[in-house]
Amino acid sequence: MTNLIKLPTWADEKNIHSVIETPRGSTCKLEFDPDLKAFTLAKPLMVGLTYPYDWGFIPSTKADDGDPLDVLVIHDSKTYPGVVLPCRPIGILEILQIRKGRKERNDRVFAAPDRSPLETNLKDIRHLPSRAVEELEQFFRATNALENKELEFLGWRGPGAAVRAIKRLSV
Repeated sequence: MTNLIKLPTWADEKNIHSVIETPRGSTCKLEFDPDLKAFTLAKPLMVGLTYPYDWGFIPSTKADDGDPLDVLVIHDSKTYPGVVLPCRPIGILEILQIRKGRKERNDRVFAAPDRSPLETNLKDIRHLPSRAVEELEQFFRATNALENKELEFLGWRGPGAAVRAIKRLSV
């Protein structure tokens, strides 16, 4: 298997590559292990909790936590681990993760697939209904609670902020 972490960040001038690790509806978090070149179980989720959308990473980036930059791909379909989707960045949720008094940035980029007709009108994550925003924040809190991590949400930013973060964290 190809080392998915080293794929190009950008699919073209407007779209990033999003590598899916955990598909929508999954009850456990999967992650790509570059040494094994395989997907492994990172953790099961709490009973009743599932991933609301496809979850993965943006290749050839390195976030403050040392991992590739996280991406949540908003679309109505469910894919599979290892699928690479060209997506347009539509925003970023800036997050401070706190564990045992140690604070670390761990932002989440939001993207929409380039070839997904249902999401063509979604240009800015800040235009999601307030209930959807609250549910996403609760999902992130719940998944981090499994690792005794607290989250402080620093703000929802638009596509320009997402693109700047991706360019800044590209390796």
